[in-house]
Amino acid sequence: MNSDEQYMQAAIEQAMLADQLNEVPVGAVVVLDDQIIGRGFNQPITSHDPSAHAEIMALRQAAQFVENYRLVDADLYVTVEPCTMCSGAVVHSRIRRLIYGTTEPKAGVAQSQEQVFEKPYFNHQVDVIGGVLAQECTDVIQAFFKRRREEKKAAKK
Repeated sequence: MNSDEQYMQAAIEQAMLADQLNEVPVGAVVVLDDQIIGRGFNQPITSHDPSAHAEIMALRQAAQFVENYRLVDADLYVTVEPCTMCSGAVVHSRIRRLIYGTTEPKAGVAQSQEQVFEKPYFNHQVDVIGGVLAQECTDVIQAFFKRRREEKKAAKK
């Protein structure tokens, strides 16, 4: 397992924490100098915070760690392709590399619906790598939504 896969595995572990709360299981970690300095998982429902996506939570923790809102030379690993809000936070925090697991066909903006990180109007460029442990990340999301569908079906009976 290479280092990108190891850190993505740590992000998957964060996603499982979201799953335990019945939140959409997305997890993220921020890495600087081969050390995880921020961890996060989706928690907008339980925290009553629409911005409490995994990426935002990990970026907040990392910024506190370095005592700076700019995370120069840090990498963000996230299990699912980021949305528009999270992509903006990635750019503004000056993340060096974004590494994500699986695509998000409905709302992902690194590859699926848009390629926001390729836009020339941003004052910071982020290197983007997709598909790291893609199947594992996909499996986590699919299992969650399968369970939710089964729960809804059982509740109707």
